[in-house]
Amino acid sequence: MGHGPVRGGGDSAGEREGWRVMGRRCGDRRGAGAGRERPTAVTAVRAATLVRAASAVCAATLVRAASAVRAATAVHAATAVRAATVALTTTAALVTATALPGGAALAAGAPAGYAFAEDARRIEGASGTSGAVPLEPGATYRSSLPRNGTLYYRLELDAASDAYVSVTAVPGAGGEVTAVDGVRVTVQDADGASCSSDSATFGAARSPRPVTAWGLREIDPGGSRCQDPGTYYVTVERTRPEDSPPDAWGLELAAVTEPRPEKTGRTTAPEPWDSASPEPLAGEPERRPGGNGFAHATPVGQGAWSDDIRPGQTLFYKVPLDWGRRVHATAELDGAGDRSGYATGALRLALHNPVRGEVDDISKGYTGRQAAVGLAPLPPVAYVNRYAADSQVAAMRFAGAYYLVVHLAAQVADDFGDGPFGLTLRVRLGGAAQAGPEYTAKSRPEGVFEVSAPERAAAPRASGTDDDRALKAIAVGGIGTGSVLLLGLGAWTAAARRGARRV
Repeated sequence: MGHGPVRGGGDSAGEREGWRVMGRRCGDRRGAGAGRERPTAVTAVRAATLVRAASAVCAATLVRAASAVRAATAVHAATAVRAATVALTTTAALVTATALPGGAALAAGAPAGYAFAEDARRIEGASGTSGAVPLEPGATYRSSLPRNGTLYYRLELDAASDAYVSVTAVPGAGGEVTAVDGVRVTVQDADGASCSSDSATFGAARSPRPVTAWGLREIDPGGSRCQDPGTYYVTVERTRPEDSPPDAWGLELAAVTEPRPEKTGRTTAPEPWDSASPEPLAGEPERRPGGNGFAHATPVGQGAWSDDIRPGQTLFYKVPLDWGRRVHATAELDGAGDRSGYATGALRLALHNPVRGEVDDISKGYTGRQAAVGLAPLPPVAYVNRYAADSQVAAMRFAGAYYLVVHLAAQVADDFGDGPFGLTLRVRLGGAAQAGPEYTAKSRPEGVFEVSAPERAAAPRASGTDDDRALKAIAVGGIGTGSVLLLGLGAWTAAARRGARRV
């Protein structure tokens, strides 16, 4: 069973401990010039400066070797060289990102609540289509959702781009919620016809946490609904207002557009892929605190990562995935010593795609003994995945940052105390990086469906992995190349100084 928006309206409910409303596809798919000569003495001085600069470059190369190895996963070597060059110019920013992986949200003593995007624009939802505030693709917004009623937001779309809107609802930590309470998001055209609908609920744990649903408008040559350019509306409401807490919930909305590829290619479901469950990644975990929201998610790569988590807390991590790559993750919760009891659906792990649409989720009860949950086997990232009938496969439709979200139910505190509890996140990456589609225009926000060199460098990889061994090879190569450069510049400097003495 998969999760995702229901195309064309209507909801289909499924149960995989978590009580999330499942989405199923409705309907069929079709288908410089030389300057003046400089004095020899000046040349010698500048040559010496170049030597010192080259030394600095070599040192930076060694420090940033991680950037080069991650870029080396690209299909062409030239791409790797360009990516490594870009990464060297962003060393300062990356050092900052590594020192504070989750941004300000990770400061000591920070609350466990959701950290909204710092650049989110505050808006109010309308009670009807008239007066609906426009959502600009590429921007993030902050709003609020009352207990009763439906909120409307507006989209202006062309006839050549797919559009996605994610809505994260954040209830107060103290309110009581039910398993079927949550948020519902619908995209509809100007005539009120539904383009998609998706719901996300709190699940069996009944623990207040950020829940995210997404809506979309897809361009389908064979489709008859939601294909025209013009005005569209996004509606947001609670799934079970009669049983919902009375306080308003915070909302974070993000709108994204994806242009069409230059070459259409096939529009059929992807080829069969290996759906066997991969072995969880072994090894001692390295400390890597999680972020408190999508905008503050901590970058990670392949490896085992540890943090502490308290009941009611949600941690966010992001994993860069190129076209052709796949991800598998497990979350492990430490035992609670000699305490006993039971908390339903206590440990929850979910994967969200680059537009924050949920791909998969799994939860498990907690008895005080060590517990673990793992994602279902997922296919490599591919453009054609969107044509699959399975909504989990369809959600793996583009490259970019995928989000791993871990939640520990608030009810764990009832039997096992306030913690914190040790958490280990194991991330395994597979597949070979491939070239993605050539889009006819830029996405909004730009670069959301690709992995940049800085993003690769900001996502550490645990030592001892295949990528780590490749890193060492790149580093050795960097030493050799730097040595040759220094020797050449040294000979040039000596010659220049001899010439200077003759002047």
